[in-house]
Amino acid sequence: MNLKTILILGALSAFGPLAIDFYLPGFPAIALAFGTDEKHVQSTLAAYFLGLSIGQLIYGPIADRFGRRVPLLVGVALFTLSSLACAFAPTLDWLIAARFIQALGGCAGMVLSRAIVSDTCDAVGSAKVFSQLMLVMGLAPILAPMLGGFLVSHYSWQWIFIILTLFSALATVAVALGLPESMPADRPRQPLTGGLRQYGRLLSDRRFLGYALSGGIAMAGMFAYIAGSPFVFIKLYGVPAEHYAWLFGSNAAGFIIMAQVNARLLSRHTPGALLARMIWVYLGAGLLLLAIAALHTQQLWPLLLPLFVCIASLGCIIPNASACAMNGQGARAGSASALLGCLQFSVAAGASALVGLLHDGTAMPMAMVISLCGVVAVVVSVLTGRVAPVGVKEGKAA
Repeated sequence: MNLKTILILGALSAFGPLAIDFYLPGFPAIALAFGTDEKHVQSTLAAYFLGLSIGQLIYGPIADRFGRRVPLLVGVALFTLSSLACAFAPTLDWLIAARFIQALGGCAGMVLSRAIVSDTCDAVGSAKVFSQLMLVMGLAPILAPMLGGFLVSHYSWQWIFIILTLFSALATVAVALGLPESMPADRPRQPLTGGLRQYGRLLSDRRFLGYALSGGIAMAGMFAYIAGSPFVFIKLYGVPAEHYAWLFGSNAAGFIIMAQVNARLLSRHTPGALLARMIWVYLGAGLLLLAIAALHTQQLWPLLLPLFVCIASLGCIIPNASACAMNGQGARAGSASALLGCLQFSVAAGASALVGLLHDGTAMPMAMVISLCGVVAVVVSVLTGRVAPVGVKEGKAA
């Protein structure tokens, strides 16, 4: 896969993280503008998550019927128009509705970028491309809140959505001019009426489900970290709010570096083999994190070390799990990508909610959920390895 295509897919993959992290600093200003509180503004985030869950499942059958390019252009254009609607929202209800539609458009890039990679690369090549796309997942949580905070401080919260409009408009042009149809012309087109049956077949495919869940459950640990770290770092250990971004950024840097190391390791190891080994590293670091949290240490740094290893290991786990799940899906690659994203997102959202439910004023809830994700991910990975041997070489990159 050439650099131009990877850059376009990276931009499309950025839609999800940007639309979430970019506007978080604007919550107080949005609440003030609409005469409400931040609790009600949270509804705009919930609406976006709901749109992501529903939208991914919609795009799967559509992509397998009409190809990747047309649904992608429609989705990106929808994201552009709804971002503009968010910027000029006259009421909070309008903003909530626009955010839901924005998610429906934005998830096209998430689903179809994976399908495009699957169309053009084998398992090893897919894992390498997914590793490169992990740069977006690592950088977005660092840069987006900083830029969002700058725009809110110096201009207004509406500028966040104006920038998203401009970004997505440029992405639309890039897709139209630089991203040809990747679905082979001779591949059978799946009927829309068979979408539910296709999802049923995928859910009964132990190999696909195993890889999707092992990666998704491990990724849920990162969502638990995102949900719990503000309280643990700022409230519990007194880290100044302005320094929180540096701690968050250091873990994101570990994630990015490991993803690039993973791309190099794939020249000598299969994605399945790397996944099977690295998931044990994640579990070991998660259990160490839990043990340290149980000691209620007065210092933060003992928690930071295993936490860094957990987050960094995901830079290897997520791309390899995605590549293994998507490998060999062929005519149903769109549906497989949609279900993969939906499963991963649903498990991750549940993990972040569990951190809140277990909140007890200590670091234990965050550590417990992260370590639990590690235990379950390892169990699923071991069972999946028995179905699909991890040592088989899946071929060379396309």
